[in-house]
Amino acid sequence: MNFNKLKFGQTIGIIGGGQLGKMMAQSAQKMGFRVVVLDPDPECPCQNVAHQFIEAAYDDMDALKELGTLSDVITYEFENIAAEQLKQLVDQYNVPQGYQAIQLLQDRLTEKQSLQKAGAHVVPFIQVTNEADLTQAADELGFPFMLKTRFGGYDGKGQILVQSSEQFDEAYQLISNQECVAEQFLDLKKEVSLTVTIGKDAQTIFFPLQENEHRDQILFKTIVPARSDKELEARQEVEKIAKAIHFVGTFTVEFFIDQSDHLYVNEIAPRPHNSGHYSIEACDYSQFDTHILAVTGQQLPNQIELLKPAVMMNLLGKDLDLLENEFYNHPEWHVHIYGKTERKPLRKMGHMTLLTNDVNQTEQRMLETFEGRDKE
Repeated sequence: MNFNKLKFGQTIGIIGGGQLGKMMAQSAQKMGFRVVVLDPDPECPCQNVAHQFIEAAYDDMDALKELGTLSDVITYEFENIAAEQLKQLVDQYNVPQGYQAIQLLQDRLTEKQSLQKAGAHVVPFIQVTNEADLTQAADELGFPFMLKTRFGGYDGKGQILVQSSEQFDEAYQLISNQECVAEQFLDLKKEVSLTVTIGKDAQTIFFPLQENEHRDQILFKTIVPARSDKELEARQEVEKIAKAIHFVGTFTVEFFIDQSDHLYVNEIAPRPHNSGHYSIEACDYSQFDTHILAVTGQQLPNQIELLKPAVMMNLLGKDLDLLENEFYNHPEWHVHIYGKTERKPLRKMGHMTLLTNDVNQTEQRMLETFEGRDKE
């Protein structure tokens, strides 16, 4: 991959104007770059911080080419871009991340097959296209098992937990919409993730291992450093993956740790990730800083330093309802509000990070603060 090193004043094009695009743009601007963003939502969080905004659908090829013409490099904030359109951009413009990772990771089946081929440790899975496959999944994986659509779905969408044959009718309905992947259900001990940035000359830097908790399939909190001894093993898994799949910029690999203390690769996000948001305050470089350095062809730092342990809490719509009047009473809360105009109970509206010398104590205090979120 040939990297074109950008200079001050040159332009970064971002496909996607959500909170990740906004935080990318903010990192880019502090480094002296201009930003142009493409998003179909005229009120998306990023449009207020971009130098130029293109309101268009993600599959609008004319608009994507306009973005390419205006930009010296193009990146993206999420993986639901049509791979075919992205490939056309790669052929004509400077897109260091390429299209291959997007094409691969949009399909849960090919993602898992590729991870397996790379030698990564993945949860046992079976392709499910019909009722016979569903019965086979039950026989080979046992109950319960997760059934997930091959394409689309995030934050728990497009998946169900099949606990017995009594749920087959619900499972058939999911299969009737599109092919699925059945995964063995693990008795989880912990969920962790590793955020990584790859730059020019394959320079690779790792952020600290992150410990995550999900509620309703949405990230609830992240603790750093993770209370786990799996960091070296997680790095080794990521190195296998990086040899098999082309990555440039910041990406995150999510892992499961089961009760037998085995580490499994769960999913890959080929861009900055919710569980890496703590890095804005807690590290000497944020995941967005290193992403911008990588895609603009700059040298990456030799390593990432965790300045202080941290607890990061997601802020959903119902959390803003609960805590909005409390934010300004707590200067120790580093609050980020994304600027989304419509507040929904389970929509990610922001996050906050607390730097601490005692993550256990801080975690407990924040759990008590957020206890009202699940009582509404």
